[in-house]
Amino acid sequence: MAKTQLNVRVDEDTARAARERALARGMSVNRYIEELVRQDTGEMGHTFVDAASDFMKQYESVFAEEFGADREGTRRSSREGRR
Repeated sequence: MAKTQLNVRVDEDTARAARERALARGMSVNRYIEELVRQDTGEMGHTFVDAASDFMKQYESVFAEEFGADREGTRRSSREGRR
């Protein structure tokens, strides 16, 4: 994968912490930051899926009432009749 340079300004404490954490993990600061971003973007996806799942569980009966199999079957039949 091609690499792109990204310049970021952080305060001294943040820079020091990044260097120390990268060193403790045996990787470059570059790699450390890259891993943090990957983890964060992955977590965002998981967070969204978890929130969507919770939403669906909370409103399952409402969705079932509105879009349940009985009504879907009725809609499908009426659509197929129009073809």
